[in-house]
Amino acid sequence: MKYTSFKDMNCSLAQSLEIIGDRWSLLIIRDTAFGIRRFDDIQKSLGIARNILTQRLNKLANEGILTKARGKAGRMEYQLTDKGWDLQPLLLSLFQWGEKYQPHPDGERMCFVDRISGIAIQPMAARAQDGRLLNSKDVWAKRGPGVRKEIVQ
Repeated sequence: MKYTSFKDMNCSLAQSLEIIGDRWSLLIIRDTAFGIRRFDDIQKSLGIARNILTQRLNKLANEGILTKARGKAGRMEYQLTDKGWDLQPLLLSLFQWGEKYQPHPDGERMCFVDRISGIAIQPMAARAQDGRLLNSKDVWAKRGPGVRKEIVQ
């Protein structure tokens, strides 16, 4: 299958997918969020080929999602930047979607909890400005000034 670039597509989703849209990138971000930060440890965790991991780490670092720095033991480590941590709601949504639609027969694989209370967080959801919970039928897209005129609804 031929890879198609989205870099020239005037869509915020397409632009995001250009950076993090391959399956390895999100798993790398997951691992670094869970504290797996050294190249060899990430490679072992994912079973990814070293050359592919190098490419993805470089891309994520060049995009400002990861930074490479010396860790406590003096070895190089990859750490999430603020831009990388801002992907957390996306990751939580994907985890929750996976638990709902691709459940494991033995039960939940991952439960995310509030660090203070230890209580499971609520499912990720869209909310109105006043805090009301919105379902998919309550949300629609409105064109902004950055969309090209030739794009039609």
